[in-house]
Amino acid sequence: MNKITYFEAQKRASLCIKAQNLPVDAAKYLMMERLNWDDVHLLMHYREIMPENELKQFQTDINRFINGEPAQYIIGKANFYGNDLIVNSNVLIPRPETEELVDWILNDNADGPLNVLDVGTGSGAIAIALKQQRPQWNVWASDISSAALEVAEKNAIKNHVDINFKHSDLFTNINSKFDIIVSNPPYISGDETPYMDESVVKYEPHTALFAKNNGLELYQRISLERGDVSKQNSTLYLEIGFKQQDAVVDIFKQKNPLSKIETKQDLANHPRMVKIQD
Repeated sequence: MNKITYFEAQKRASLCIKAQNLPVDAAKYLMMERLNWDDVHLLMHYREIMPENELKQFQTDINRFINGEPAQYIIGKANFYGNDLIVNSNVLIPRPETEELVDWILNDNADGPLNVLDVGTGSGAIAIALKQQRPQWNVWASDISSAALEVAEKNAIKNHVDINFKHSDLFTNINSKFDIIVSNPPYISGDETPYMDESVVKYEPHTALFAKNNGLELYQRISLERGDVSKQNSTLYLEIGFKQQDAVVDIFKQKNPLSKIETKQDLANHPRMVKIQD
């Protein structure tokens, strides 16, 4: 194998990625994350010869990315709200839009003895971020997927937070009552598959992506079932698809016409969040 520098390896990888019309910054990301480097370390080592074992690993990573696998799954981690989270094909890769949902909850609620439930926690991203920022909150996190819960529990330990995890289909195995319930449920309709990023469809867990009834099934169930686990004057925060605002608001208005419902746009000016107060 020819000896090449870190700089040359990254440059060649970027050209290969560009030829596939994929984001070229993935080459830098994969190199830095695999080596646990930041920009300073990368610049310090740019002109050094890349060891053969590191070069082989880097080339393997690049080939996996070119073949459609998300970079976060290749590396096995993703960043959310400043936390490094373990991710694999059992959990969704947390998105920046969900950080905005966390911001909304934190801006609305001060620290104190509140009971909080993250439904469909996946990697544990929301629950972990909330617990870190509000240490006095009693945070629970549930998921229907045992494999996802294993990842979430590892992430809680990794990020030094104490969270109560429950294996549950929505609220069926939840026996407490909560001041705040938050959920980023599956909300994609099956007929949207042809318009989705191929890597998402191929690699991310379908149970965390798709829902029946045009993607609305989980919102319908939450509206009907959350009463048993909600304290008086509780608040529900939901992430929604950017075309679902009217349908989701209507679901909760039909359940309780007196509910106070507020929607919020993300940074791209898409309606992506709903807050329901009864």
